[in-house]
Amino acid sequence: DEMVEDAKRILELMGVPWVQAPSEGEAQAAHMAARGDVWAAASQDYDSLLFGSPRLVRNVTITGRRKLPGKDVYVEVRPEVISLRETLESLGITREQLILLGILVGTDYNPGGVRGVGPKRALEIVKRHRTVEEVERAIKWEFDVPLREIYEFFLSPPVTDEYDVTLKRPDAEGLLRFMVDEHEFSEKRVRKVIDEITEAYKMHAGGGLEAWF
Repeated sequence: DEMVEDAKRILELMGVPWVQAPSEGEAQAAHMAARGDVWAAASQDYDSLLFGSPRLVRNVTITGRRKLPGKDVYVEVRPEVISLRETLESLGITREQLILLGILVGTDYNPGGVRGVGPKRALEIVKRHRTVEEVERAIKWEFDVPLREIYEFFLSPPVTDEYDVTLKRPDAEGLLRFMVDEHEFSEKRVRKVIDEITEAYKMHAGGGLEAWF
């Protein structure tokens, strides 16, 4: 996809690392967070927690607003951090049970979840029935994909360890050529952004946390 390749190229020129996930991006982000290579996974939904990310950051937006799905309506949002450990402790369940709970309520692989099962009942089911087999006997599964297959995917998804998350010095001239010569962006605006990125990198390299605020 040309747009994806352009996005990768822009990130490279900016010095921002990117990772090609072998499967789900959220699974890869969760894997990196679990290894301690990144602080958290950022997403709007909760799959990253099912994949094992120790932290999930939601509502990451520059404008502070988010469009509601399927509607031409925007709402104000604030970033929030959700801890996997605190979530499991508050619910009194394990990550394995959380995966089952998520499946019962509904995931991308079984949209809408199990008929007649909402979050409250799903929690009751996974507390009473702790294994995949027990949960399968307690519900009516109506999806083509087996419950166990979805469960195993969340528990152990395809991921890669071949990545480098080191921030690199921006390629100012390369970025200018790519944005202005190849994509006809305003040179004045691009130079302004390049100056900001370069300054932020210098402050980051010098340990200045304020570069990111």
